[in-house]
Amino acid sequence: MITVLIVDDQPLQRLGFRMLLESHPDTQVVGEARNGVEAVRQAKELRPDVVLMDVRMPGLDGIEATRRIIADGGRSHVLMLTTFDLDEYVHAALRAGASGFLLKDAYPEELLSGIRAVAGGDAVIAPALTRRLLDAFADHLDGGRPSNDPWLATLTDREREILVAIGRGWTNGEIAARLVLSESTVKTHVGRVLAKIGARDRIQAVIFAYDLGLTSPNSPG
Repeated sequence: MITVLIVDDQPLQRLGFRMLLESHPDTQVVGEARNGVEAVRQAKELRPDVVLMDVRMPGLDGIEATRRIIADGGRSHVLMLTTFDLDEYVHAALRAGASGFLLKDAYPEELLSGIRAVAGGDAVIAPALTRRLLDAFADHLDGGRPSNDPWLATLTDREREILVAIGRGWTNGEIAARLVLSESTVKTHVGRVLAKIGARDRIQAVIFAYDLGLTSPNSPG
């Protein structure tokens, strides 16, 4: 059973999400929040597997709420919902610790699939879409990590190759084909890379790679 906290300032939107989630046996709505302040409080009290978080809300917005929820060190993963269209808040929300993004007009099966993926510790946004998303925000990347970052120094040469590949938006299958490895071996390497650099998921690993200059919008795909 995947427990979900719904966060949205629109009552009808919350009702729609609740009806969808309660119609499936593997998802359970444990709470609803109207704003970021309520979201942070309820996430701490209810410890849901997934927080379904609206980006734009009055008062404390979804980005700051996400940052506080993640900083609290709980078990919850945050799935952001956005109108997208190159939403100016997307990159900031990824930095805040969101595990992925879905459009508010996503099909029900897409939302359910996204919730299940996030609950399992995966990233919702497909690697190729992740790259396009970050490419769109490349001008806002601030090189937040030095090139001699100690986290990077812990990677083996192969793990560094894997990190660069993740940063380029390659899937596990593409990495396996290009580096002549089995997919199971790639999966193992990806897990080790995420653990060593302290990334929650592939999205955070992509940000890490961009920050270090290991990949960029002009890197070959």
